[in-house]
Amino acid sequence: MTAKNHPHEAALIPAERRQQILNLLTQREIITINELTTALKVSHMTIRRDLQKMEEDGLLTQVTGGAQLSKRILSEPSHLQKETLNAAQKDAIGRAAAAMIPPHACIYLDAGTTSLALCRHLGDRDDLTIVSNDFEVINYLIKHSSSTLIHTGGQVQKQNRSGIGTLAAQTILSLSIDIGFISASSWELRGITTPDSGKVPVKQAVVKASRQRILICDSSKYAQTATYLAVPLNELNGIITDRALSDHAQKMIARMDLKLHLV
Repeated sequence: MTAKNHPHEAALIPAERRQQILNLLTQREIITINELTTALKVSHMTIRRDLQKMEEDGLLTQVTGGAQLSKRILSEPSHLQKETLNAAQKDAIGRAAAAMIPPHACIYLDAGTTSLALCRHLGDRDDLTIVSNDFEVINYLIKHSSSTLIHTGGQVQKQNRSGIGTLAAQTILSLSIDIGFISASSWELRGITTPDSGKVPVKQAVVKASRQRILICDSSKYAQTATYLAVPLNELNGIITDRALSDHAQKMIARMDLKLHLV
């Protein structure tokens, strides 16, 4: 049986309809599909198509039965603030990531507390070359690992204790990396975003220099966005995150050429 359009469906063109959805979301923050079909006088199928396109454009995030505005972050939490957030999830992500690293590999650990959790599972490895822009990661590995260590250098981002900018990126681009583990304070279907422009060349350099690019990030960072799109999701090979990632996000990622590893 062919699905019938709503009798008023042609009243608005898609761009007008989607602008009205945004207007409603700015007033409500979250809205159901049933409420949208009533307000806009269109079918469920039309609303679902609109929401999917808008999510792909980074304008909103779909939730069960509806949609919400993507949360915009204006600045990243400090290293100290992040260290106490979602510690169990980060440890599980780090353990899973460490298990993927083959013997004698050159790996990159991006700045962040998830990378710090990962390196805590590398203490018994002495066969690796570990590259990082994170001073805390390198400091931990100096004390607990016999692997070869390379710090990227670069402009010092004091709050997050990392090296950023083009100087750090140049170091990364001079290397051949087997696996680049990339962290994020915000990510969505478009990709990894950041409020700090200095982090963009670093993450882009990791993508270029690495044979495998893996996002390591807990699910609380999903459906958040920031000013700069650093790495589109389709430039990654895989994602390691926790099982709290929404069913809708899992389904959307499954449509991409990405391996999703839930811990």
